[in-house]
Amino acid sequence: MSILLNAETRVLVQGITGKMAHQQVTDMLAYGTRVVSGVSPGKGGTNVEGVPVFDTVQSALTYQPIDMSLVFVSAARTKDAVCEAIECGIRRIVCVAEFMPVHDVISMLARTRSVGAVLVGPNSSGLISPGAAKAGFYCDEVCMPGNVGVITKSGTLSYAILMEMKKAGIGATTVVGVGGDDIRGTTFCDCIAMFEKDDATDVILLVGEVGGEEEEKAADYVKNNRGKPVVAYVAGQTIPPGKSIGHAGAMVVGNRGTHESKIRALKAAGVHLAETIDQVPEIISALT
Repeated sequence: MSILLNAETRVLVQGITGKMAHQQVTDMLAYGTRVVSGVSPGKGGTNVEGVPVFDTVQSALTYQPIDMSLVFVSAARTKDAVCEAIECGIRRIVCVAEFMPVHDVISMLARTRSVGAVLVGPNSSGLISPGAAKAGFYCDEVCMPGNVGVITKSGTLSYAILMEMKKAGIGATTVVGVGGDDIRGTTFCDCIAMFEKDDATDVILLVGEVGGEEEEKAADYVKNNRGKPVVAYVAGQTIPPGKSIGHAGAMVVGNRGTHESKIRALKAAGVHLAETIDQVPEIISALT
């Protein structure tokens, strides 16, 4: 099984005619993802790798039902694209845009939450349910099907960890890139709750980093909702205060979001901690 995305999920790509989106659609189709339609205003009537393109989400829906939208447009246009998808009834949305204006993100979250929609991102690396489907930047080279549910802030860091897991013969049910911005839609806690309900997931892996309070909140959730074993790796042990390691939210400000505070909270919650990337598969193997 999986969460959010499987082989039957019908995916719409907003901004499908862009260069990056075109490349990802090509890879998604090759992987077996059901990319059923795309939207690019002014490009209706064309196609991308055989996928029909429409001017609006509403017109795409008249062609075929849609379960998820992958939003591949610029940060300045993302809020409008997400709201268009929501207004048309799509309830699972993946947003990959970086450098989104904070007020736009707040507005998007308010809209998605008001209708009970799931927004993954912004600044998401996407999702992949290995062997079934992918939406975004993940590829089959870095992962394999298995029994570990992976939740990550960092795409690049998760690629490295997934590769180490694959070398050890350990795979994933679904990998969810929640994004590295300080304000995001789907959280670690949201994903933990979903993986707890997934019969195929036996272990949950958190890939975190300094900045924000996501890991501390996840620790509180795990502590108060004892369930499947949770493993965590938190990057940024040596980052000095006020310095970012790439993501907008990956910054230590004063005593907030430090590596030490995250490790302390996760340890107190009974989470199994990896100090290095290559320790992750060793810990998971000991738990299964």
